[in-house]
Amino acid sequence: MRKTVMRYSESFKLKIVSELETGKLSNISEARSRYGIRGCDTVQNWLRKYGKNHLLNKVVKVQKADEHDELKKQKARIRQLEKALADAHLDSRIEKEYFKMVCEVANIDNPEAFKKKLSLR
Repeated sequence: MRKTVMRYSESFKLKIVSELETGKLSNISEARSRYGIRGCDTVQNWLRKYGKNHLLNKVVKVQKADEHDELKKQKARIRQLEKALADAHLDSRIEKEYFKMVCEVANIDNPEAFKKKLSLR
């Protein structure tokens, strides 16, 4: 089944944008239904194209003050934990390299076997 692709002229696009801006059309849904525009984002794309972003729907997040404070605390805690994890990885890497150096100086041929022997004690 072939899909029909609709191409709209610049004057048609500008007409829709103008009608939204002047209030002749109350919203994007009305524009789509009145003019048979099938694409979900078509009109929004025209608004962006012609610099009319103020006509796009906006998402407003409403929070109580304690929710905002809790979110800040959680983000700070996440940063703290990420730093601690990075430090732990660094410490582990340093410890492994130090152990390898000690084994080389002590002429230990198999560091892993030596480590197992140490852990048994």
